[in-house]
Parts: sequence; structure tokens; C-alpha cells
Amino acid sequence: MSRTRVVVTGMGTTSPVGGDVASTWDALINGRSGVRHLTDEWAAEMPVKIAGRVAVEPTEILERVKARRLDRSSQFAMVAAMEAWKDSGLEGAEIDNDRLGVALASGIGGVTTLLANYDTLKEKGPRRVSPLAVPMLMPNAPAANISLYVGARAAVNTPVSACASGNEGIALALDQIRLGRADVVVAGGTEAAIHPLPMAAFANMMALSKNEGDPTTVSRPWDTGRDGFVLGEGAGVLVLESLEHALARGARIYAEVLGAGITADGHDIAQPDPLGRGGARAIIRCLSESEISPKDIVHINAHATSTPQGDIAEGLMIHATLGEQANNVVVTSTKSMTGHLLGGAGALESIATIMAIHERVVPPTINLDNLDPQVELDIATKPRELPSGDIAALNNSFGFGGANVAVAFGSYS
Repeated sequence: MSRTRVVVTGMGTTSPVGGDVASTWDALINGRSGVRHLTDEWAAEMPVKIAGRVAVEPTEILERVKARRLDRSSQFAMVAAMEAWKDSGLEGAEIDNDRLGVALASGIGGVTTLLANYDTLKEKGPRRVSPLAVPMLMPNAPAANISLYVGARAAVNTPVSACASGNEGIALALDQIRLGRADVVVAGGTEAAIHPLPMAAFANMMALSKNEGDPTTVSRPWDTGRDGFVLGEGAGVLVLESLEHALARGARIYAEVLGAGITADGHDIAQPDPLGRGGARAIIRCLSESEISPKDIVHINAHATSTPQGDIAEGLMIHATLGEQANNVVVTSTKSMTGHLLGGAGALESIATIMAIHERVVPPTINLDNLDPQVELDIATKPRELPSGDIAALNNSFGFGGANVAVAFGSYS
């Protein structure tokens, strides 16, 4: 594979803390949580009654007719993609569409459309099932709809690797450009799973926190009082370009995508390897592909979901891969504010990582009152400045099935 340099020229998001990148970043830097009590009628009977709903409903942005033809996960993806595409300066620009691709991930896909149409089938019969159900519920619907929006005619892919999906979409986009298959790829992830069935399933497998206190304090990575993650929803989208293509059109560059590492645990369908060996191999591969050393890493946006075992395993893998440098890296978990977006998590957190590099400041981890003694990391609980000069940062994502993805971003110079 070539050593083609790949850069980020556009970003977009809709998240529990903001309706776009600017508002999301402002909330993250200022430590504002987007976790709230659910007001849906079905929530009253649920064992968990909180989640991170998006701050701005997609129907406030998308045309009503268009929104009705999209599953909620596709709505999120479209909102984020529209912002990223405009932000990149490619909207209305001359571009070779045969060299334009999409790599937009989802962990679950159109689950709300699937379950709603199944309810219709049971209650009203097969003739009342929507003819749009399949193109709405298929996991590649968000990627396909984005491709239609931007006119992409290179590969349009949908990685599905549970909670590592969003980062895998970015890794795939990087590969597509370095393999010479595209000049520009719209990449990221989306998820819309705040629905009684997924929430009941996550709760019954003891993955979700059942803390009934102030919802803004429930997601607490690395804290001794953590007892599970908080489900969030939304999407994050990046526009990746070869450096040559970006420079030729005078694009603004946020950061460089240095490399990615992808591995599998081979350990358990749900539980991570307690020693973090699979994730450690992903970080090592990421550093190798990026042609950087541990001393180049100054910041990590950790996967850290607020589960007892996972948070400890990630701390072990950071020390195993960075050695002494692990003590000098500023670590944070923005999930403390957004909750866990599943297939959209890696993409949203990549945006936070890029903004941290671009603005030279790390968002805090909130709700960390008592650090677990088994976690030996320098965790930012207030905004922390990053050094000047050339720097690099990691974004880690791990998912059910043992999926591990680490992506490295660097300051552009």
C-alpha cells in the first residue's frame, strides 16, 4: 500500500450534546452532559430510563418528506454528512465522482424501522408493511443515501463491527485512498438504537448502568462507582482526502490521518480480553502503519465506556503499548458526556480527537470522583492544553465479537 498522505477536510455530527460540530465541541470542552431521562411512554416499564438522545432532532433539519423515507440512523447520518460535505468546501465543487467513495458504518442498522414494521405486520397484516421497509432498515442504507447525496461512484461500504464500526469506517476510507481507489471518501458511523428492545437486551446482559440518580452523572468512566454504560445516539462524519487532492483545491485541513490498526480478540462474544491483548495489538499496528513511536502520542480519546472490566483492560493495553510514555499521555473519555453511540461512537470520538489536536486542548472526563486504583492513567478531569509543534493522538474503539480498532491522527504541517 502506498504512503499517500490522507487528511481531514470536513467534519459533521449530530450528537446528544450538540446538533453540529461547533455546539458539540463547545459542550465537550465545557463538560456538559447530554444524558437525560427518557420521556417516551415505553420507558416507564424499562429497567433503565435514561439515555443520550440527540440534542437536535433530525426532522428539524431534513425536509419532512425525505426524513420519512429514512430510518432514524440514516437521518442522523445525512445530517452529519450534509454538514461535513459543506464544511469540506466540496459542495458544488468540480469533482471526479468516480473517485469519490463512502465508508459509513453502523453497528445495528435500521433497527427502529425493522421493529416498527414487524409491529405493523402483527397488528395490521402483511399488506400494511411499508414498501420502503427494506431500503430503510438495511445496514448500508446510511452509506447508500450519503452516496446519492454527494454523487459518490467509487466504493460505498458499510463496516459492521459493533462498537468499533465507526472507527473501522475511517480505517477503510484511509485504505481506499492509499490503495488508489478514491481521492475523497466520506467516512464515519451512525446509530439509532434507543428503543425498548435493544435497551432491554443491553440491560438484561448487565451492560447498561441502572443508576437511578441524576442522569448527567451516571456515565462515569474509570470511577469506582461505574456500573455500566449509558446508551447514546447520533452520527459522526469525516471527509477524508489525499493530501495532493486537498492541496490542489486549496482545502482547509484539520488534521492528518496517520494510520489505523485492526485486530480481533478471539476471546469472547461480549466480554473483552481482561488483559487487553487484542486492543494492544491494534494500537501497535496503528503505530507501525502510522510510522510513529509511542513518544509521539500526547493524547488518547479512550473507548472507556464506564463498564467495570472494559475500563481496566484499556488502561492495561495503553501501558503495554506506550510503555513509559503512557504516563505522559493525556487521556479522556467523552462518553462521560455523550453516552455510548455504539456504531457511531468511534466517528464522534474521532471528531473530538481531531478537534483536540486542531485546538490544542483536551475535553475533560466528567463524573470521575474516585479513580479506580487499578487504572493508572493521566485522565483529564478539566480541559487540558496540548503542546505546540507536531503531535499525534489515538482514538480507540472496541466492540462485541472482539473487534478492536485504533486510529492515529496527527497535526498537519
